[in-house]
Amino acid sequence: MPRSPRADEAGGLYHALNRGNLRAEIFKKQEDYVAFEKILAEALAIHQVQLFGYLLMPNHYHLVLRPLIDGEMSRFMGWVSGTHTMRYHAHYHTSGMRHVYQQRYKSFPIQDDGHFFVVCRYVERNALRANLVKRAEQWQWSSLWRWMQKPEPEPKLLSPWPLPRLPKWVTRVNEPLTENELKAVRLSANRGRPLGDEGWVESTARRLNLKSTMRPRGRPRVRPNTPKQNKEA
Repeated sequence: MPRSPRADEAGGLYHALNRGNLRAEIFKKQEDYVAFEKILAEALAIHQVQLFGYLLMPNHYHLVLRPLIDGEMSRFMGWVSGTHTMRYHAHYHTSGMRHVYQQRYKSFPIQDDGHFFVVCRYVERNALRANLVKRAEQWQWSSLWRWMQKPEPEPKLLSPWPLPRLPKWVTRVNEPLTENELKAVRLSANRGRPLGDEGWVESTARRLNLKSTMRPRGRPRVRPNTPKQNKEA
């Protein structure tokens, strides 16, 4: 099966995520989270990418980022997943036993308006939604917790946001997304579909060759021939 198209344009905003193979845990203890944050820092030092938000969960992670040159997100994500896989196998002595990740990462473009805030809220409240904490800012392995520390702990990971952070941001993150917001983000994450206003989504899908992400999945329905069509045939 051919790979679906993926946007990776300089200056664009993106949500990227990846999951453990068969949804297995990729972060089993505190040291695993620490090690992955070090990998992120190494990758940011090597690649021209800005990281605005992230959250690490036991079996997956989310990143909100911007590549500064075309194709740099794929190189960044490839380095992160490859390095993490190598070090994971070395630490747990599992080389050749199974894949760490279920597949290549998923991503989708984000419009640089209120949709950026929706995605950041979705990412930063992920641990709260999974009932791992009572407040989103309590989850240490996230950009929200890191942003609240003054100064940011080492290693430094976060870039200044492309838009001014909304007032009372922590309160906003702790408030649930609407059903429509949640549905839209999940659809974009599953399909690679751009997230934004209707006109922006359509123009972005055309420009970045993402038209296939807009179509319903599955084979098109085959219409049976009507008697009239048979006669004309």
